[in-house]
Amino acid sequence: MNNLIISQFNITHNGFMNEIKDLDKATLDTQPEGFNNTIRWHIGHVLTTNEQFLFGFPDNTEHLPERYKDLFGFGSKPADWPEDVPSADELAEQLSSQLERIKAIPEEKYAEKLPEPVLGAQTYGELAAVAAFHEGNHAGRVNAMKKVLNK
Repeated sequence: MNNLIISQFNITHNGFMNEIKDLDKATLDTQPEGFNNTIRWHIGHVLTTNEQFLFGFPDNTEHLPERYKDLFGFGSKPADWPEDVPSADELAEQLSSQLERIKAIPEEKYAEKLPEPVLGAQTYGELAAVAAFHEGNHAGRVNAMKKVLNK
């Protein structure tokens, strides 16, 4: 299963990174009509959600600041952000280094049962598959936002 999960993360990560490359600050931080967030929020949200699902964030804050949960977690929005939010470049860099950590997860970890199901996933591997799907889902949202913003 590990090879399939890593392959899926490579695909979704590359797709997501292609959607966010070379965007100017105005595009990254404009919330188009009909959308709940900005592209920069989506970058931070994917990063934070992957970290929650796969690395125990926010209990484990070795790689991300705990405040990311409030900035990018479910139900958060840029309208509530303080002044000092990480740049999109910083978030994208953290997302890329996160992929390297995902690739380093030991094969046997994927078979571990979760203490309780999360979004229908009962094993760590199933949750990793949900995380990869989630990243792809947000790549699609970013793609749609870019189309609206470039009209």
